[in-house]
Amino acid sequence: MTDKKRADLNSDAPVTLKTLAAHLKLDPATVSVVLNNVPGRSIPESTRERIRAAALKFDYQPSFVARSLRNRRTMAIGILVPVLADGYHSEVMSGIGDYLLEQNYFYFIAHHKHRQDLINEYPKMLVSRGAEGLIAIDTLLDHRPPVPAVAVAGHKHVSGVTNVVLDHCRAAELALRHLYKLGHRRIAFMRGQPYSSDSADRWKSTVKVAAELGLEIRPELTIQLDRDLTSPELGYPVVQQLLANHRRFTALLAFNDMAAIGAIRALHDAQLRVPDDVSVVGFDDISAAAFQMPSLTTIQQPLQEMGRMAAEILLKRIGGTAEVPAEVSVMPKLIVRESTSIARGTTGLENAQGRKMTSSVK
Repeated sequence: MTDKKRADLNSDAPVTLKTLAAHLKLDPATVSVVLNNVPGRSIPESTRERIRAAALKFDYQPSFVARSLRNRRTMAIGILVPVLADGYHSEVMSGIGDYLLEQNYFYFIAHHKHRQDLINEYPKMLVSRGAEGLIAIDTLLDHRPPVPAVAVAGHKHVSGVTNVVLDHCRAAELALRHLYKLGHRRIAFMRGQPYSSDSADRWKSTVKVAAELGLEIRPELTIQLDRDLTSPELGYPVVQQLLANHRRFTALLAFNDMAAIGAIRALHDAQLRVPDDVSVVGFDDISAAAFQMPSLTTIQQPLQEMGRMAAEILLKRIGGTAEVPAEVSVMPKLIVRESTSIARGTTGLENAQGRKMTSSVK
């Protein structure tokens, strides 16, 4: 071996296929065939072992870019998500990541904070960096991406996109029937942020089921989330304002678990007990819901399962191995814990009179 080749192998620079082949006094094509496990080539096992040993000794790392150019495959997926935070989005991503890891896929994550300009631009940027497909989580796609795509909580029908969605009508039925059977008739309703992809369908389903049960949705007991937060702070101020206006209600149906946890804190600060004075129902069943005090009654979305399902569907679409429907519906479950109980004969606010709340209840 020349001094130049020896220097190349002993330097800190990555070992290339050519320098490894020169060291072994073999043709680079032979080394490539062995290291890439190309079938159908007659190469003695002793030569194969010598190549593998040298690759291990010199820590040879094959060029993924070169391999991608040859195979026209990058084994990479792009993921669009509003925020990088605990809760709904991270649990869906966990299911996606676990499945892609099992299938030897890599993935990029881009968070857009609900900015439409970024939602429009990021798919092209991810594809330009090698993404073979896209998964959009809680992201309102409005046009067909340049590669196969799956949307988790995507409610808009877009050509080329498979939607994985929860059955929100069934979810509303489970939540409201639970409260109805407990005797609750004056229920406060929390609407999701307009930019959340689940908001419109969930509210439409809630209104439909409430009408079927004969439950009135009172404007004065309907609160609107508008802050771009993924912490309990989301639900705290809106419920605090509801209480400041002295509204009477025995139960609250929250938009999600984080908002429900913030709502429970607002009720506690007003010296209202959950569930003795006010019952609270959340949505999602994030991991914190079971450990909240009191533990949260909630509608369970199988978030990790939905993420895993989205990844599996996407790889099938990329491989063209199966027919995939335009929409896949997932069924929710009611998880009953400590935050709901039978409605009292008097309302939560009336029970609180004499502790901290004013007696002028509307």
